[in-house]
Amino acid sequence: MNSEEQAQGEKRVMRLLVDSLRLRGLAKPSSLTVAGFDDMVSDMCARLAYMSEASLMALEEQVAANPGGKDRDRFPIANQILSWAADIQPPGDGASPLIRAVFGHACGQAALDEGWAPELLADLRKTRRWPGTWTLKTVREGARDALRRLQDLDARMAREDDISPSDREWRDRRIAALQRCREIAEGQV
Repeated sequence: MNSEEQAQGEKRVMRLLVDSLRLRGLAKPSSLTVAGFDDMVSDMCARLAYMSEASLMALEEQVAANPGGKDRDRFPIANQILSWAADIQPPGDGASPLIRAVFGHACGQAALDEGWAPELLADLRKTRRWPGTWTLKTVREGARDALRRLQDLDARMAREDDISPSDREWRDRRIAALQRCREIAEGQV
């Protein structure tokens, strides 16, 4: 997402989510100062700029039905809104600073070098959490069959053996997924 798309997305979030919720009478959480609430709204708009109009309208409806505060007349905290947003429309690969950071880190580089980056990307999309040592080990082990299959297909192609169309399609998808992960790591997404 370039800076113009980001700015347009933030305006869309402000108009369809924040302003709509204010019109419904939701106020800032009592635990936040006015400046703290403004910061929360600004950060939330930046994080949700990827969402479509339809998804933002669905999110507005869900937030309005689940207000925060003792009297149920307050904005929920941003973390809750972001969680609901991810359920409605998960951010794409390029929309997540977490995914970009992981693939820019040594663990992401190792996943790229060893060929299990698509599995790491799938785990990041699912958990939205920085992968620890145990997670990395589990993801790497879970990719073993796919890595073996790709190596086998590459060897068969090198020998010019026949490969079924489904195996060729699987290989093409795998290579495309690896390339997508490389693009994330290089900041092209």
